[in-house]
Amino acid sequence: MRDAARYALDHPNDVALNPVATLATASKIAPAAFIRLAQALGFEGYSELKRLFREPLQLAAKPTFRERIRHFGGDQPIEDPDDPVAVLQAFSQANIVSLEHLRADAASLPLKQAIALIRDAPMVHVIGLRRSYAVAAYLAYALNRVGRPSVQITGLGGAIGEQASIARPGDLLIAISFPPYSADTLRVCEQLQACGVKRLAITNTIFSPIAKDADLVLEVNDAELLGFRSLCAAMSLAQTLAMGLAFSKRRRPRQGASKNAEPDLEDVDC
Repeated sequence: MRDAARYALDHPNDVALNPVATLATASKIAPAAFIRLAQALGFEGYSELKRLFREPLQLAAKPTFRERIRHFGGDQPIEDPDDPVAVLQAFSQANIVSLEHLRADAASLPLKQAIALIRDAPMVHVIGLRRSYAVAAYLAYALNRVGRPSVQITGLGGAIGEQASIARPGDLLIAISFPPYSADTLRVCEQLQACGVKRLAITNTIFSPIAKDADLVLEVNDAELLGFRSLCAAMSLAQTLAMGLAFSKRRRPRQGASKNAEPDLEDVDC
C-alpha cells in the first residue's frame, strides 16, 4: 500500500484519469493495493479516490512538477545526442525546472525548524551516498565553514557502522537520499535512531524510507534526465541551510561567547 500511495502522489493525473486496472499495469503495483489505499483513506473504493484526484484537474490544466520531471526522463528525448550543445541545453532545462519548483515550494518548507535543529545540536552527522554523496559532502563542508561542527559519514573502507557509532544522544543526523534509496543510509538512520539521535531527512517525499520516524523532513525534487539526477535543487537547499544557520547565529549569539567566536559572514566562502 505504501508503494501505491507513493505512486499516487507522484502521478496524480494518472490516478484521476485511469481505471485501477490501467493504473496497476502502468505502475506494476497490484490493483488491490490501490483499493486498500482508498479504503485506508476512508473511501468505499477506488472510484472515490479517483474522484478526489480528478477535482484539481478542473481547476488547473498545468501538469504537476513530478509529471514534468517524468517528461524529461523519457518523453522528451535530446534532439541530437551526438551534439554536446544539445545535451547541455537539455540538462540546463531540466535544472531550470527543478529550481523553479523549489522556488515555488519554498514557503511550504519548514526551513526555520530545520535550521533550529542544526543550530541546537551538539554535533551534526551528515550522510548521503551514491547520487546524494555530493550534496552531503558540500553540506558537511559548508556547515563547518559557518562554525557548526559537522562530520560526514562516508562508509570509506566499509566502516559505515563504525563511523556512525560516534554519534551521541542529542546529536543530529542529516540523511539525504532519493530514489533508488540507499540501503546503507537507511541502516544508519535506524542505527542512530536507536541511540537517541535526532534526524533531519532531505528526500523527495514524506513516504521515503528515511522520512519514517524522522524529526523533520525537507522535500525536494530534482529532475532526472537519461538516468542522471540533477542536483541543483538539492544543492540550493543545502546552501540555504548553511547560510540560514550563519544568519541565525549572527542574530542570536551564544551566551558568554566572545564577539569574534563565530566567523563573520564576510569571511565565509561556501
